[in-house]
Amino acid sequence: MHKINVDELFEGKQSKYALVVGVSKRARELTEKFEQEEIVTEDKPVLLAIDEIKNHKINLLAPEDEE
Repeated sequence: MHKINVDELFEGKQSKYALVVGVSKRARELTEKFEQEEIVTEDKPVLLAIDEIKNHKINLLAPEDEE
């Protein structure tokens, strides 16, 4: 089982909502990539996305405010 420390993952992020959206968006990207390249893995895309964010392989950017 994969244990995730949400506080550690949330560290330095603007909002929990942005974190959830970022993880889900990256998981969808990974799923599409796996389907296109016919990659078979036992790892869940959501867990892979969380690991990428936790290990700083990808960063979540806050949207710029438009005035």
